[in-house]
Amino acid sequence: MNKYISIVFIAFLISNSVKAQGLLGNKEEIFTHQDTLRGSITPERAWWDVKQYRLDIKVNPADSTISGSNTICYTVLKSYNRMQIDLQKPMEINKVTQDGKEQKYTRNGNAFFIQLEAPQNIGEDKELVVFYGGKPKIAVNPPWDGGITWSKDKNGNPFIASTCQGLGASVWWPNKDHMYDEVENMLISVNVPKNLTNVSNGRLKSVTDLNDGTRTFTWHVSNPINNYGVNINIGDYVNFSEVFKGEKGNLDCNYYVLKDNLAKAKLHFKEVPKMLKAFEHWFGPYPFYEDSFKLVEAPYLGMEHQSSVTYGNGYQNGYLGRDRSESGWGLKFDYIIIHESGHEWFANNITYKDIADMWIHESFTCYSENLFVEYYYGKNAGAEYVRGQRNEIQNESQMIGQYDVNREGADLYNKGANMLHTLRQIVNDDEKWRTILRGLNSTFYHQTVTTKQIEDYLSQAVGLDLKPFFDQYLRDIRIPTFEYKVQGNNLEYRWTNCVPDFNMPIKVTINGKEQWLTPQTEWIIMLKTPKDLKLEVDENFYVEVVKGK
Repeated sequence: MNKYISIVFIAFLISNSVKAQGLLGNKEEIFTHQDTLRGSITPERAWWDVKQYRLDIKVNPADSTISGSNTICYTVLKSYNRMQIDLQKPMEINKVTQDGKEQKYTRNGNAFFIQLEAPQNIGEDKELVVFYGGKPKIAVNPPWDGGITWSKDKNGNPFIASTCQGLGASVWWPNKDHMYDEVENMLISVNVPKNLTNVSNGRLKSVTDLNDGTRTFTWHVSNPINNYGVNINIGDYVNFSEVFKGEKGNLDCNYYVLKDNLAKAKLHFKEVPKMLKAFEHWFGPYPFYEDSFKLVEAPYLGMEHQSSVTYGNGYQNGYLGRDRSESGWGLKFDYIIIHESGHEWFANNITYKDIADMWIHESFTCYSENLFVEYYYGKNAGAEYVRGQRNEIQNESQMIGQYDVNREGADLYNKGANMLHTLRQIVNDDEKWRTILRGLNSTFYHQTVTTKQIEDYLSQAVGLDLKPFFDQYLRDIRIPTFEYKVQGNNLEYRWTNCVPDFNMPIKVTINGKEQWLTPQTEWIIMLKTPKDLKLEVDENFYVEVVKGK
């Protein structure tokens, strides 16, 4: 490459990308214009507020295609005529209409820009119909590398499902694919071969048999729902149900499983009411009574699709039979049922605006596993479980991701759970801690939120300025270190390996007596401590301990 070409190429990279440093240690990650279109609130998104989607599609297992339309109902917030609708390659938009008239549009990668002819007056409610189709991306390793899974059950029947967190719902249907704007309600109509059943979110409104050998299932979601929470599950399903008597009354629980698994599912899914009882205790009422709770067998491990949680853990306890915490307690429950259902409170009820704040979903939900264990097996058991999860913490990248480019952070699960477990120790009042968790779900009920909102709420509820605490655990990869030394009869202690203003209080035992210390980053001297001093730090704090000389 000659010098001139090199200069032009470098200029192109700079002008079409965003550089992010610090998220991956010393590595530098380059984001493209497509990342910005996907991850930011563009002018073509900001001017309209989505109110309802009416998704009407045909899923054809024979050729792995999806086709149909999405009617987008919205309110005009600012007068503007250019709208961004997202749909990922190789899917194609075929036609866009408003008021029965075709609208012109252009494509820029995975973003379509529609030029609307009619005036878009502030306060007006409008509709746009997007017709589309194609062969959506095949899921490579769902749910992590998602798309559509086209598989078969052991009897040769199609077994199909969607997974798209992070990747985006626009991998299989057109929408405003940014988390900040949740649709208020939704109709999902899915046409499939007559021998199959489609299960989606919300409540089943109708099943219509057609003369062409197909059947259409229409589901209604009455609560706000995030895009990646919308799903299709297609298979040779059978259904059974029960009623859970919860904090808001009767909650109908429906289970959809492959026919051959009905007997084992009826036994194994008895864990669902146990989960609901524990999580309503800790977090407050299940957030979607109006839409029911469903657990749906899927051809992959599982996912937190709202009111339609998917399950593929093989009807066994643990995570595919393994205790991730290595504490023994992880084999007392089915990881997928508990974890993915916990997301109904943290992900589906409280939802991040930007995936950079994905810790809000995963940290609280990973921590919910510990609370489930505690509810049924005691506080010590729960603590052993969450401490055991520390073995999987990497501390290579920070927990906050890169904003406006659809990029999450790292260590969201196990480090996040231990961060929250540490915060609970600071609160030092179990009932107050439970009130704080329930308060989160009532304060931010059915809302999209930022990290700052959660930090501010917790600081106020706990009664401490928690900014240094969150700066340390969310935005730094170091484990804070409690360093102490004994000089004669004096104890000296401080925080090291931490952000400059880190001042977290910590519980210690000195010669068998519990007490609280409030270290700073400078040495603090405690005078006239006992001879032969023996100091132990409460192991429920996620910190390192170093005894100096």
